[in-house]
Amino acid sequence: MRGLLVDFGGVLTSNVFASFASFCRAEGLDPDHVKRLFHGDEEARDLLVGLETGALAEPDFEAAFAAKLGLPADDLIARLFGGIAPDEAMIGAVRAAREQGFVTGLLSNSWGMATDYAALGPGLFDAQVISAQEGMRKPDPRIYPLAAQRMELDPADIVFVDDLGFNLKPARALGMTTVLHADAATTLEELERLLGVELR
Repeated sequence: MRGLLVDFGGVLTSNVFASFASFCRAEGLDPDHVKRLFHGDEEARDLLVGLETGALAEPDFEAAFAAKLGLPADDLIARLFGGIAPDEAMIGAVRAAREQGFVTGLLSNSWGMATDYAALGPGLFDAQVISAQEGMRKPDPRIYPLAAQRMELDPADIVFVDDLGFNLKPARALGMTTVLHADAATTLEELERLLGVELR
């Protein structure tokens, strides 16, 4: 392994769906309401795809999704992500990998301004692929070769970490080694085994 490719939300941050649940509770909704909409409501799913691919502007997403929720649209994305915090252990591990000579990459489905990549600090990644900038999103199979190309590595030399299993399948089919992230301790143990270095 020569490269470490990671997702942003839910890997380098706390759990995104936990933030959605906190939002729902604060708004008087069932905690799983937003999650269920994105998983099972075609219109909500189309809104999400449009936002993450950059085809739908943030205010347009907020207006349409707020209407589905029956809530005000003001700062809706920021409210949805209000419970997100950096996962310092995972961020530190990426930094440690880069300092030990591994090529580091970010592959993220973006939510626009709410996706605060700047909070990670400078010099963490050698390459970045942000969905809204590319017009495609995970799990589109076309986005994974682009990440490998920007990292200047063969996919077989890359470990990819994501918190959603369906985002890992195309990467695995391409030849990447994949790690399904649930918590920092478990993921770091697996990454240290795969990369052969200490990350903590």
